[in-house]
Amino acid sequence: QVQLVESGGGLVQAGGSLRLSCAASLSIFHINTMGWYRQAPGNQRELVASLTPRGDTNYAASVKGRFTISRDNARKVYLQMDDLKPEDTAVYYCNKLTTWLPWGQGTQVTVSS
Repeated sequence: QVQLVESGGGLVQAGGSLRLSCAASLSIFHINTMGWYRQAPGNQRELVASLTPRGDTNYAASVKGRFTISRDNARKVYLQMDDLKPEDTAVYYCNKLTTWLPWGQGTQVTVSS
């Protein structure tokens, strides 16, 4: 069973940046469209960015122009988050776009105003 481990979250002031990492226990990112999701308290989990095996990206309107998803090999994917806003505060997860794997523990991102 593939395990996903997210890291890189933290507390940052509005306007700051963070780089999240997602590591998989098996090489899956080169053959699956991967996504970064987030879930804020009281909200449903939402997809914020996705990356196809070919390298095509897609972003939620709320993060477009500020977040960048990338991959450096078949087992690591990143989310560069710039110009962070308080509304970006959430737990961030990575997973496939479809047929989800077991969810990792996520990484908390807190943006103060």
